[in-house]
Amino acid sequence: MDFFGSLLDPIVHLFQTGINVLYKMLSDAGFPNYGVAIILLTIIIKMLLYPLTMKQIKSMKGLQELQPKMKKLQEEYKNNPQLLQQEMAKLYESAGVNPFAGCLPLLVQMPILMAIYYALRDMTYAGDPSFFWIPSLSEADPLHILPIVSALTTYVVSIQTTPSEGGGQAKMMAYMMPLFIGWISWNFAAGLVLYWITMNFVQGLQQWWMFRGEKKPEKEKSAKAEQKEAKKNKKKGK
Repeated sequence: MDFFGSLLDPIVHLFQTGINVLYKMLSDAGFPNYGVAIILLTIIIKMLLYPLTMKQIKSMKGLQELQPKMKKLQEEYKNNPQLLQQEMAKLYESAGVNPFAGCLPLLVQMPILMAIYYALRDMTYAGDPSFFWIPSLSEADPLHILPIVSALTTYVVSIQTTPSEGGGQAKMMAYMMPLFIGWISWNFAAGLVLYWITMNFVQGLQQWWMFRGEKKPEKEKSAKAEQKEAKKNKKKGK
């Protein structure tokens, strides 16, 4: 284990213990499977981190939605940095967005994410480490199915928080990040990639739950506008 792994050693052992406890519970239930134990542990971690995740995602999405307005201000006040800073502060305040609100939740989550990485990378499986077509979760997926799924699920999670009116940089990241994740997952231990896929799946559900009512007002407005237009056309026809 390297330097960072040594610093996180207590949390790493806690996660490894958690996997073994869940595996023991599954064994007692007649279904000993380390892959399912990893999935269950990931779900537990994501549920515990949900308040932080919600704060981080909403802050990030709010900033992305302000990008077009921010660019206009940058162009308008490009020769007056002080006034630009004041106008940007007004924009954040009017939109109810704190540009630093997403930093603290991320800083809190980073040690946990790193610890689970080391825990799964260095996991010693006391029982059968196989998972469906994968001979051992400590080795890379021989068919590379999990890395492809990890890229696809990363894309789905990324696109959920990328606004349609967002800039080209945001849209490019929505495509580049999944490709990067798929690439680094290619030779990662299958247990670690399984954790990433499960994390994406749970986060996708959490994000859907967070933003499930966002587009309803827009749909209602467009429906009302269509109704008014139809009434006007009928009156003109008369």
